[in-house]
Amino acid sequence: MGRSCTDGELLAAVDAYREHGNQYRAAEALGINQSSFNNRLKRAAERGFFIQDEPAMPGFRISQTSETQDKDGQVVRRSIQQRPEHGQKFEIPKGFAVSRVTALTNPDGEEIIKWTQAKPGEPDPLEIAERLKKVFEDYKPAALPTPAPEGAREELCTLVPCNDWHIGMFAWGKEVGNDWDLQIAEKTIGATVEEVIQRSPRSGHGIILGGGDLMHADNKRNETANGTPQDVDGRYEKVVDTATRLMVRTIDAALMRFGYVVVRILKGNHDEHASVAISYFLKAWYRNEVRVSVDVDPSLFWWWRFGQVLLGATHGHTIKIEKMPSIMAHRRAADWGSTKYRYVHGFHLHHSAKFATEGNGVISEIHQAPIPQDGWHYGSGFLSGRSIQAITYHKETGEKGRVREALMDA
Repeated sequence: MGRSCTDGELLAAVDAYREHGNQYRAAEALGINQSSFNNRLKRAAERGFFIQDEPAMPGFRISQTSETQDKDGQVVRRSIQQRPEHGQKFEIPKGFAVSRVTALTNPDGEEIIKWTQAKPGEPDPLEIAERLKKVFEDYKPAALPTPAPEGAREELCTLVPCNDWHIGMFAWGKEVGNDWDLQIAEKTIGATVEEVIQRSPRSGHGIILGGGDLMHADNKRNETANGTPQDVDGRYEKVVDTATRLMVRTIDAALMRFGYVVVRILKGNHDEHASVAISYFLKAWYRNEVRVSVDVDPSLFWWWRFGQVLLGATHGHTIKIEKMPSIMAHRRAADWGSTKYRYVHGFHLHHSAKFATEGNGVISEIHQAPIPQDGWHYGSGFLSGRSIQAITYHKETGEKGRVREALMDA
């Protein structure tokens, strides 16, 4: 490492620079190379060995001035302190923290240049809180308790199958005859299910039964649970938002018509995972509403007894509806023996069908879907109507009636 320059050598460099007005000639006059001369000149500038009435040395800026007075108060020396001109002071970007500092020094150990590396740091809790506060300014933390409708008849139970809504499905009218996307789905299904519920009898009990395939795709890759690609409109988060908003809209409508509401979202082959998330969302959303019970049973089957009525349901992608009566008889033997009217509901196929008669102990029914066909189903020649309906049961006499609303049947 080279030796440090004395103040005398630094002042000599300053005098030579003033005399010759050129760094090359000044270095030659002192008998040193230009690199050494430039280094002395920089050190002199940093130590304040330039008088105030002279401009800053090239590449430097004036950072401080000072003067020395004699005992009579006369100025005997003025000096300026200069610093290398490197632009504005570096500031760590918001949300980042210094991870490494690297410095380049001269032979005297004095810093010439420094590199600062930064990486994402710990977020500011107060900043996060402010952001969340803005996001949730208009957000209600949960559904609040509401009064039960007047005139609801305790001997009645109304089932509203919300099956095969396939929220997120995209269809092009020129290809399949009907345009369909998120906006159309929310508007059409939302208005129709509200109409069906409003036209149903005021019942002491209401059941909102998600029959499976509430969502058209189960992940951000726009695939079903088993990996089949789908035609989807919108980002996955946007689709989930629409699906949950539609379910809340449906349950809220049910609360205005029925005294107590049971909610169950069955898994489908399109939304095996999303259905679970939506179920728990609804359970949390209605945690303060004593008139809503969200059933989060992970089974593929749903059973419910109401007086002399026994109801059952499954989406239908794992078992055919014809086998449901025997499953009901074995798995719900006690309820089977205590009831007279037994009904099984299936979905998945999107068309209406009945397979078993009351003579065999169970009426098994497959329900239509409210959506048009997508490109694959249309190209495969499938035919089915479209509807949403609600079925009302009397606890002593079985099915009492139903309300059906058709949607542009194919």
